[in-house]
Amino acid sequence: METLINSPVSGEVLDEIIGKHRGKPGMLLSTLEETQEKNPLKYLSGEMLAEISKKLKIPYTQVYSVATFYSFFNLKPQGKHSIVVCRGTACHTKGSKALLDDIGAIFGFKRTDDGAESSYTTSDNLFTIRTVACFGQCAQSPVVAIDDIIYSNVNSR
Repeated sequence: METLINSPVSGEVLDEIIGKHRGKPGMLLSTLEETQEKNPLKYLSGEMLAEISKKLKIPYTQVYSVATFYSFFNLKPQGKHSIVVCRGTACHTKGSKALLDDIGAIFGFKRTDDGAESSYTTSDNLFTIRTVACFGQCAQSPVVAIDDIIYSNVNSR
């Protein structure tokens, strides 16, 4: 059994994933998505992207571009549980920034002034807090998803 260094997804599993999607429309997206899903930490390492590039015979820059374009791909390990705070206009005007700051404080995260980092994972990999541009539920803002369950009209109190 081939094992990729520092990767919980073995070469054998990756070969199965690629075999399932090879030659089909959306092959790269499907391969990236399933590979990330098979990783217990729900992310795609640089090594994994390189291996996918090699096995699919697609330039690494193209694989990396796709993985960084879509917000559902993660390039860093994710927590077992996810907390996603909407930062769209409606949610922002109803307090999502303060909500995000309050949630971050509970887990000991402090946002930088420039707000550049939009994802934080606890050192024990139990929780990831991140933001999205919009959930599309503006009438019920602010909106937060916890482990893919959406909660609306959320506040800190």
